[in-house]
Order: sequence, then C-alpha cells, then structure tokens
Amino acid sequence: MKPVVLAGGSGSRLWPKSRAALPKQFLALTDENTMLQNTVSRLDGLDMDPAIFICNEAHRFLVAEQLRQQGRDHGGILLEPVGRNTAPAIALAALQACSEGEDPVLLVLAADHLIKDNKAFHKAIQHANALAEQGKLVTFGIVPDCAHTGYGYIRRGEQLNHSETGFAVSQFVEKPDMETAEKYVANGDYFWNSGMFMFKASRYLQELEKYAPEMLKVCKEAISSESKDLDFVRVDADIFATCPDDSVDYAVMEKTDDAAMVPLDAGWNDVGSWSSLWETADSKDAQGNVCVGDVMLTNTNNSYINSEQRLIAVVGLDDVVVVETKDAILVANKNKVQDIKTVVNELKAQHRPEFEFHREVFRPWGSYDSIDNGDRFQVKRITVNPGEKLSVQMHHHRAEHWIVVSGTAKVTNGEETFLVTENESTYIPIGIVHALENPGKVPLELIEVQSGSYLGEDDIVRFSDRYGRTAK
Repeated sequence: MKPVVLAGGSGSRLWPKSRAALPKQFLALTDENTMLQNTVSRLDGLDMDPAIFICNEAHRFLVAEQLRQQGRDHGGILLEPVGRNTAPAIALAALQACSEGEDPVLLVLAADHLIKDNKAFHKAIQHANALAEQGKLVTFGIVPDCAHTGYGYIRRGEQLNHSETGFAVSQFVEKPDMETAEKYVANGDYFWNSGMFMFKASRYLQELEKYAPEMLKVCKEAISSESKDLDFVRVDADIFATCPDDSVDYAVMEKTDDAAMVPLDAGWNDVGSWSSLWETADSKDAQGNVCVGDVMLTNTNNSYINSEQRLIAVVGLDDVVVVETKDAILVANKNKVQDIKTVVNELKAQHRPEFEFHREVFRPWGSYDSIDNGDRFQVKRITVNPGEKLSVQMHHHRAEHWIVVSGTAKVTNGEETFLVTENESTYIPIGIVHALENPGKVPLELIEVQSGSYLGEDDIVRFSDRYGRTAK
C-alpha cells in the first residue's frame, strides 16, 4: 500500500488560526502535533510505503519541514501549480506511483481529518485493501452518530461476496437538510462521506480514462514534463492549468460500476469549524467549556476559548467561540461559526494581510515576526534555523539594522563577509547586496530594524536563493 496525502485547501472556517499561507492541516489543533503529522502518524503499524504528498507551491517547505521534525521519509512531494480539485490531484499521484512499473494500492487521505480510534481505522484499511486488490474502488463511510447537514452521504447497497464488511455503493447523496438527514440516520443504510479512498493506481486511471479522458490526458502531459527540485516534483504549470476541475466523487466514484464502501466507526471528524473542535474535544470542564491557553471564565458555559498569547477573560456568556492570535481576535456564536467564511472573503476583497499571513510568517529558512511598525520603520524578530541561509538580496527603499540576540550570524554586506555574535550588530545600507546565514548548530535569533520610505515584502531583489525563489 502507498498512502497519498492531499495537503491542499485553505481551511478558511478556522480563521484566524488557519490562513492562506498557513492553513489548518499545518496547525496543531487537537494536540501537540499538526494535523498533517497526525495523519501520517496514525498509519504507524501498517505495512506501507512512504507516502506521496500533494500540496501547492506555497506550502511545499511546510510539508517537508513537518515531516523532517518527525524523522519521516516520503515518496515524493508533488506540487500543484493551480488547484484543480481532488480528481486530478489523485491522478498525478497514481501516475507517479506507476512511473517505475509498480501498481500499488493507494490509500487516499486528507491531511486535515481527526481520527481518534487508530485500531478501528487500521481494521477498516485492511478490509478495504482486500477489496481494492480485487479491483474495487473503495470509499470509507463514516457511521453517523447524529443527523449532520454538513456532510454528503453514501447509501450502502448489497454486501459484497467474500467480504464481511464491504458493501456495494447504492447512491452518493449531496448534503441534505436537517429533516432529510434525520431520515438517513434513522434508516441505518446511510453513512457520512469521509473523502477517504482506496484503490489500485491502475484501476483509478482506467476509470478516469473511461469517465474523464480529457482530465487524464492533461495530467499525463503535465507530469511527463515534471522537474525535480530538492524534495519536490513540479508538473508543467501551463499544461496543468488547462485540466478540468472536478472532485474524485463526481469524476469517478459516482459513475464507476465498481464503487464499494467499508464502514468506519473510529471517532472521525473533518474538523471543518471551531464548533467541530469543541464537539470532539476530550478536555471539556464541568460547564462544557474547552479552554486552550491563558483563559479565565466566570458564568460561561459550552464555549470554546483559544488564547495564543494574551489572557482571555469571558464573563456571563454561553455558546461562544473566542480565538486570539497575535494580530486578530475572533468572537462568534458557536452555532454561527460557518459564517466566518464571510469575514475571510471580506478580508481577501480588501487585500488585508490577515487573510493570507499571520503576524509570524514561516519561511523555508525559519520565520519572522513583525513586532512593531510605524510610518517609516518596522521591527522584526527573525529566527534562522541551523545551517540555513536567506537569499542573496537587495532593497531599493529600505536600510536594515541587525542585532544578534542569540547564536551566530554569518553576514554578507556588499563585498565583505563576517560573523556577528550575541550582543553585536551590523548595518545594511539601501541598495547594498547582502545575505544572512546561520552557520551554527543552534537557532539564530536577531532583531531587525527596517527604516525607509517603503517597507513592503515585495521590495526584495533576489540574486541567488537555495529555495528556488529567484526570478526566472
């Protein structure tokens, strides 16, 4: 078996934690590990090849770094130049998996789901694998514990021969209204559509050729022109941009004659909203509250409070969500959290940075946190990981002062290269080519003070960059 982890998506309903540059799959929302890390960790104990990951260009270093933190290998990190939904993404992974003459069973997983019972999950995978080896295209149907209008449903058909837990798929059903959802749950033949699948790579490609031949044609052309860069595999952007946009459900699963379903009762949740995190939390207090971080509550019930940096005090409120980050605070009725997407869309329309970035921005070399700014200055706290280096660059409109707080900086300033250690500083004038590197074994922490007429991140001219970010 070869896992395929779909790590795209924006997770906009979990703003302000989840943002375009750091969406929910890369956040630690349920424990100390990120959703992506938990997705891979729950496969431990199964006989599987290293996973193929699919993400967009902007998130490639997040995937690589989070795997590195856990010491995990991968079977390739495929970069989608544009989002074209799940069917083309899985097609790229299937083509990649078959590129060396093999034909593995693919276990397709979303990077941002919660599953509490790993043993039940493993058992369902083993049942699904037996069906996939027979040529079935298997989906996992979640045993519903309530009438839910946020999920599509799968209606099971007849039990398949030689399978105790495998069923033919009778029908895929769109998200219902509450009355219909209650009927589905009472019926007993309807399951939530998990968005997880299992099939042989060749069978998926065969069915895609039958039902979406143009999609497969474009994917083949795009990956035939692939290029490798460090851990990453890039497909041809111009070709892939012409690919039809469709989900695996619509493109294949609803049309194939070989769709099968394996029930899954393992504490699954797609963590699609703050109310989902409240529902699934095991750490509710006696009043039904979930508290993360520095929180004080008085006469507050059934609420979700998440503090990143500051004290949050809530008095006399029920059924609320309060989430604080370094640069934004969300206060919402717990039953209206689906409307957060409206706020995110407005932030995007106004071109506000809170749509895309946190105040602390992660880069392949480390991170920077904008801790203060004014009319002609900006102050950042910069962390450079051991052995990493920022691009060789120049600014047209700003000068920079660097003060090293801990670690050692190797600085290129014009024609000079020298070391700057703790409690020392250096000055980079406007228009001077410069670079910053951490040659040591511990993180480099420094304070950068920028001054000038324009302080935007787009005032960077890169001359060389080990992460492929120079202009072509």
